[in-house]
Amino acid sequence: MNHREAILADVRRGLGRNGEPPPSPPAARIVRPQVPRAARVESMLQKVIALAGTAVHLRTGEEARRFVAALTGGQSAIASNALVLREYGITTLPGVRSGVTEEAELRGLCATASFGISSADYALSDTGSLVMLASPAEARLISLLPPVHIAVVPVDRLLSGLDELFTLLPLPAEQTSSMVFITGPSRTADIEQILVRGVHGPGEVHVVIVGE
Repeated sequence: MNHREAILADVRRGLGRNGEPPPSPPAARIVRPQVPRAARVESMLQKVIALAGTAVHLRTGEEARRFVAALTGGQSAIASNALVLREYGITTLPGVRSGVTEEAELRGLCATASFGISSADYALSDTGSLVMLASPAEARLISLLPPVHIAVVPVDRLLSGLDELFTLLPLPAEQTSSMVFITGPSRTADIEQILVRGVHGPGEVHVVIVGE
């Protein structure tokens, strides 16, 4: 019997419950909401916009490519190694660098690029959050260091919320060294309660949901 069990046994004796077995630990219960895809998309768009980001729902990868091209305007951008960015042709846009795996080079590009373009492992429609798992496909710096972050997310990665996320990914630490939630542009009001954006991360976040 360890110290915890000994203390609880003393408490039970004090309450006159010597014969009762200790209670079993409560079972964790996660309820996975059943939310239609259209409702998830609409909620995601509304929540991102409410957080001072921008969000659009496009039907095809070609539409996403044209949208990102209009946003970047040929300025310098660093894109992650996410497969969907290559499939949609975003990595071949003027000014976009991708396929970088060497840490020092990646850090230098992220420090000077005007845009960071990534996908997201998941998106949470109830809060407008992007879920980013650190991996060779999604380097954390790309979504954190450039002043503008563009996230291109296939619609089938759009979840209802945290409950659904943890039914799919119950033990994140076994899969990745870092799981980051991005909810709108970076903001702080630490100094005199004045809201300032872009201090701890991108000051602009654009979310592009792609697919029917």
